Amino acid sequence: MQAFANILRLDTSDPELTRAQFRSFSRQMPLLYAILVCNAFAIALSFFDPARPIKTVVTPLVTCGIAVWRGIWWWQQGDPAKLSDEYIAACLRRTCWLAILMTMAFEAWCIWVYPDGDAYARSNLTFFLGLTEVSTVFCLMTLRPAAMRVALVSTLSFLFYFSWVDGGKLLGQSVVLTLVCIGMIVVTHRYNISFSELVRSQRTLRTRQMEAEKLSEENRRIAFSDPLSGLPNRRELLTRLDRLEARADPLPDSLAVIFIDLDGFKEVNDEHGHQAGDALIRSICLRLGQHCPAHARLARVGGDEFAVLLEMPKAQAEAERLAATILEEISLPVLVERHVLQVGASIGVAANTDAAGTPRELLRRADTAMYHAKTGGKNQVAVYDAAFDEGRKHRLAVETQIGRGLARDEFEVYYQPEVDAQTGRIVAVEALLRWPRRPEGPLPPDDFIDIAEATGQIHPLGMFVLERACRDIAPLGDLRLSVNVSPAQFRDSHFERQVAHVLEQTRFPPERLQFEITEGYLLANPERVVRAVETFKERGMSIALDDFGTGFTSIHYLRSYGFSHIKIDKSLLDGLAPGSKGAMLVTGAIMLACGLDMRVIAEGVETEEQAQLLRQAGCHKLQGYLFGKPMPLADFVAAWERSERTVLQASARFAG
Repeated sequence: MQAFANILRLDTSDPELTRAQFRSFSRQMPLLYAILVCNAFAIALSFFDPARPIKTVVTPLVTCGIAVWRGIWWWQQGDPAKLSDEYIAACLRRTCWLAILMTMAFEAWCIWVYPDGDAYARSNLTFFLGLTEVSTVFCLMTLRPAAMRVALVSTLSFLFYFSWVDGGKLLGQSVVLTLVCIGMIVVTHRYNISFSELVRSQRTLRTRQMEAEKLSEENRRIAFSDPLSGLPNRRELLTRLDRLEARADPLPDSLAVIFIDLDGFKEVNDEHGHQAGDALIRSICLRLGQHCPAHARLARVGGDEFAVLLEMPKAQAEAERLAATILEEISLPVLVERHVLQVGASIGVAANTDAAGTPRELLRRADTAMYHAKTGGKNQVAVYDAAFDEGRKHRLAVETQIGRGLARDEFEVYYQPEVDAQTGRIVAVEALLRWPRRPEGPLPPDDFIDIAEATGQIHPLGMFVLERACRDIAPLGDLRLSVNVSPAQFRDSHFERQVAHVLEQTRFPPERLQFEITEGYLLANPERVVRAVETFKERGMSIALDDFGTGFTSIHYLRSYGFSHIKIDKSLLDGLAPGSKGAMLVTGAIMLACGLDMRVIAEGVETEEQAQLLRQAGCHKLQGYLFGKPMPLADFVAAWERSERTVLQASARFAG
């Protein structure tokens, strides 16, 4: 009984199913009422009697009027999507009750007029009554409660009345109609189950489709955005540039690209770890986003590279202004995990000021301008110029040639002597890299060392110099070897292990080896320098501070790092003369070093007058063209042997 009651009960708990039922049967309601009007009209014609106007005229007219009104009302309902769930549920509840009332009213009228007709009229009535019941049930099939109620009420009333009227002559028809109605009830019930499952499956399909679309959008977001900063990535930027390129030719100076590369970011990662580097990147992205206007598109195109796309009139002027603001903003210090981190930026700007400045080309030009800014001293903004391309082509060519030169043994190590300031004896030698066998012609170190440092090729070059110099100088008595170390080599965490391997392979005594490091790297990476200096000193090597006097090294730095030597830069020797300010400056530097138990080397000595002043000031070693230019190994060995013979002869004369 409970299951049967549930079949007759209207359930509006599923708004989507309710809406689907409304949409389905609402299209059939005008047809249902049209059938009811036609059947009522046919029965009224069969039983028409002017003597009984209420029964044969007024009652069917009222019934047909109500049916026409309801049919027109359903016809005017329009799109169900515009109706609320509450309104639709109310309509369904009203339909369930009206269907029963209309069925009962129609059957009551038919039973009322049935006794007044002849056999022909009565047969017409039973036919049209049964036809109306069947039509009503099938038109209401998608609304199961209404269809079931109509079928139940109409079947019971038909069976109850027509099974005994006329002495039971219509009992067979009543039983047949009852069986037909039972079949309709079963069909209606199964149809409703299938209809409900179809609606639910469509809903599941839509849900899965929405999930797939959401997942697809999420995958697209992941593919086109940077996971660390949330900014568009290089792929998204290139896609946007391609869309711009597909449009009609833009107006001149309406598009600009700013390319930003952080200076010193790798050092932050090396010194403080990637977690600090990530925090720094997020901070920079947030600050850059605050300065970019609405018509600018900021993207992170690499680990420490960013790009800004500007679309506006006078784009180049706006890009230059924004680039200057960005440069200033990036240089501000950032506090990360109690560490104050600070980086700079090299920025390139390019705008479509000529016909060849397509969107993709602007990105390349801005990148080229950025590289020009970086090689020109960093921490500056460069606006693209066609001449930059020639310089970049040259750098790319040299980069390729360096790799080829290492493979083909085109490089050579030259040696410049360092002499004892008092005796003039060669007591040390500095190893210097040269490229004499380059097929395109010899290239000065200043023209390829920076390129090698930027590309990472300085590592194999540095190891080549160290190994070759150790093998060349090892047989030369107790001669000390001095080798310049690039900042890029010092940043390499494997550098100490590589040095130990070279010394082991060449059997070069560590106490005869000295590394020279520039003052600029000392200030930029104090923690790394301390660790490296301590490691090398433990192995017996010494560390010299190169280019002393060109930077801002304080006494605190000199005392903290434990350098064994300082090397006075040759720029301090220009105009050196007795009583000059330069002489006083050099003398002060030498006295400072001696007070800190450091030995002093002066480089760039070219005149005997400079040498004499340096000796008087207490300088320990002298180096420069006065004592010998950088030379091949054979020439240096000859010079060293002459120096040794001179020392021996002087000793013999002194002994005699």
